[in-house]
Amino acid sequence: MPALLKERLFTPGPTPLLMEAQARALTATLHHRTEAFRQIMRETLENLKYYFNTKNDVLIFASSGTGAMEGAVSNLLSPGDRALVGTAGKFGERWLELAKVYGIEAVKVEAPYGEPISVEEIKNQLTTNGPFRAVYVQATETSTAVSHDVKALGAIVAQYPETCLVVDAITGLGTTDLRPDEWGLDIVIGGSQKALMIPPGLAFASVNEKAWGLIQKSKLPRYYFDYAKERKNLAKAESSYTPATTLVVSLHAALNYIRSISLEGLVANAAMLAEATRAAANALGLKPFAKSSPANAVTAICPPEGVDSGVIVKELRTRFGAIVANGQGTMKGKIFRVAHLGYYDAADVFAIVAALEIVLQKIGHKVELGSGVRAAQEVYLRRSA
Repeated sequence: MPALLKERLFTPGPTPLLMEAQARALTATLHHRTEAFRQIMRETLENLKYYFNTKNDVLIFASSGTGAMEGAVSNLLSPGDRALVGTAGKFGERWLELAKVYGIEAVKVEAPYGEPISVEEIKNQLTTNGPFRAVYVQATETSTAVSHDVKALGAIVAQYPETCLVVDAITGLGTTDLRPDEWGLDIVIGGSQKALMIPPGLAFASVNEKAWGLIQKSKLPRYYFDYAKERKNLAKAESSYTPATTLVVSLHAALNYIRSISLEGLVANAAMLAEATRAAANALGLKPFAKSSPANAVTAICPPEGVDSGVIVKELRTRFGAIVANGQGTMKGKIFRVAHLGYYDAADVFAIVAALEIVLQKIGHKVELGSGVRAAQEVYLRRSA
């Protein structure tokens, strides 16, 4: 084995860090109740609207994305309300767990792992089995690398004035064309450690006026993740409680960088990397796990028959310092996942594919060296022409 290994993250969160954003955080010694910090917060909130592609309020919490997800349950619902949950993986199942904690009856619309949620089944449930106060789904199901048709879901839920569509877009933002205002995505959840290219620790929620109206009627208890309280304080460029100041400074820098390359450019980059990775997998005799609607944020790949995906994960890390993600839960050992969200470029894909070719050779899956890289290069050339 080589004596020198440079670790490289290819996981769907945390993701590689934008060094300009990290450097800003290292030099920041701001107090959060000063005008200097308020100015950074004002600019950050405005740029978050750009990143979310919305004119609606965007809230910031010092937590992982799950905190904002929990807030989307506790702020919308009341005892006796019912929720409709679309699930096709571990993160869809998290909505079910959150509903259970708050004593909310959740009706499940489930798709097999590797397939998207059925829009028609969601529509049927709303029509025949309502009322529901909220519909909870993912934009991108990170555990299986499948994307869901939230545009179609938005059009359906918009017909129900007392029902909110809540979209966990923690890995969808910055990787997928999302239009909350046009599509009727009432609450959209985000997190800092994904396409924003900064460390974990911040969660976001965009909230439209329909959702604010329903939040006013909610009776479930909440304290820290109080959307209305946070909205009131952020209007003054302050937070309800002590914010993660260094992360906000990093976020400010990262959002400026995203504006410089454009949101469209960020999304197109993820789409290119995902397509190149899928093409490489096919060229190497491997199958992408997503049977349809593959995500741009991450690609899930099935290992060769009879091989535990953990072996590939371990070999990539041991030989090349490349950290990819194994499957989660029941998918552990059955898939490995390569991320594309955030601070990745074409050279990163070429490198991980080249490393994968060698690993496959070492575990006995014969491939033509360079065939996967060539497939990825061809996608790059076609999409960058």
